[in-house]
Amino acid sequence: MVSLGLWTLLAALRVFPEWAFPAPSEVAKALWQQTRSGELWKDLAASLFRVSSGYVLAVVFGVPIGMVLGHSTRPRLALLPLVNFMRSLSPLAWIPFAVLWFGVGNRPAIFLIFMASFFPVVVAVMAAVANIPAIRFQVARDHGMRGFELMTEVTFPAIMPQLITTLRVVAGVAWMVVVAAEMIAGRDGLGFAIWDSRNGLRIDLLVAGMVVIGLIGVALDRLLAQLTRLPWVRWGYGR
Repeated sequence: MVSLGLWTLLAALRVFPEWAFPAPSEVAKALWQQTRSGELWKDLAASLFRVSSGYVLAVVFGVPIGMVLGHSTRPRLALLPLVNFMRSLSPLAWIPFAVLWFGVGNRPAIFLIFMASFFPVVVAVMAAVANIPAIRFQVARDHGMRGFELMTEVTFPAIMPQLITTLRVVAGVAWMVVVAAEMIAGRDGLGFAIWDSRNGLRIDLLVAGMVVIGLIGVALDRLLAQLTRLPWVRWGYGR
């Protein structure tokens, strides 16, 4: 509320030019127009599809690979420099290759989101597994657990607290990347809508898009935070 009040005050005082700093009422009107026309829902659906596709692919491949490397000392030490190198690269640096390889549309955005999400997931899971007390695995092996059973019954539950935190952080990164990707290699989506509004000098629409992006980002984070309430997740919190 304080931020909204300050925004309204600055707009009323004309601290910035009116065309460059729209009032909250103008942004709300633009948001309502986009909602009624259906453009907002179309762009939102496109962005959510790209984020969910790239994000899910990164998690599906990143978590098992991180778990395997966490259990295997030599492969982990051999591959960690490469994984860290790839993780340190800005996902936006891949944009030229994404456009060259996949053109424009869904595929380049999904690729960029995957690249932004996969390596942080691998590193976080790898570190979480490596930090599990060895006594847990010893006890599990004494009870006959091996291979896949050991992974699912001991390793996976133990890393869930760290994994959920990682998923929340990576989801935020993926949501930011999709906006940047759509600005450059998209024909629709919230990022494209913001860029198109900027080119058309519709700053009210631009700010409306920013508000939607922020609200969706918060909603995604809160949704993932609900995973900590699952009964089978709490096993890991008893560490």
